[in-house]
Amino acid sequence: MPLFFIVGAISQYLGAAVGVFLFETTEPSTVAWLRATGAAVVLLAWRRPWRRAWTVRTVLVAAGFGVVTVLMNVAFYEAIDRIPLGTAVAIEFTGPVVVATLGSRRRRDLAGVALVAAGVYLLAGVQPDLSWAGVGFALTAAGLWAGYILLGKRVADAGEGIDSLAVGMAAASVALAPVLLGIQIATDATVFVDAKTWLLGAGVGVLSSAIPYALDQRVLTSIGRQRFALLLALLPATAAVVGAVVLAQRPSAAELGGIALVMLALIVTAKKSTALSPGS
Repeated sequence: MPLFFIVGAISQYLGAAVGVFLFETTEPSTVAWLRATGAAVVLLAWRRPWRRAWTVRTVLVAAGFGVVTVLMNVAFYEAIDRIPLGTAVAIEFTGPVVVATLGSRRRRDLAGVALVAAGVYLLAGVQPDLSWAGVGFALTAAGLWAGYILLGKRVADAGEGIDSLAVGMAAASVALAPVLLGIQIATDATVFVDAKTWLLGAGVGVLSSAIPYALDQRVLTSIGRQRFALLLALLPATAAVVGAVVLAQRPSAAELGGIALVMLALIVTAKKSTALSPGS
């Protein structure tokens, strides 16, 4: 089952790399909307959530979950438009590390926060040529990931899982379309008549959302949340490798050190109440 996780992680960041290629013609916020819409179409066709009994409350929770997820992806794409993929992913993990340590007095959890802070410093603080706007967007994505975790726990506890994700992504795609597509229309509306935009956008949705979410569910049911939390530590390294191979983003020694510290922080703070995968 860990192999499924690795395949999902590679798929997730290959989708992000495809998104980077789309940035040449398309706004990052539009790519995030295309990803959400593509994922929503696939998940709705697969799960057919209308067969489940829904209440106003469960629909609103799912919609809120979807909106936070899409906004997190918007911030993440704005980040990787400005800074390397591996750096953005590592900084984004500040969110789950902080959530994992909230209210905890364990020394290992406090050590985890210290490690992730040191990692972010190596990733951003010692690199004067790094885009601070990109770092800011990555930290925004980290904060939204924290919200994703808290809402995702409510969804998971209700036993709705991927059905709620399908409804939430669909609702968010509709609700956020005027803003996210409006940005693109104001910049260059001609991209919408290019079939490549829609094909690559759909590919990002399938690679970065549908496949990883489905595989993560298989992994979670097989190995449990605590071991899944340990596997999450592989994601920053996976993103760095994909960035190096696909986007020719060679990490510096400081970046490698920062990514290693973030991975160590994830291992230190891993416990049963782990975060859900974000599908960044």
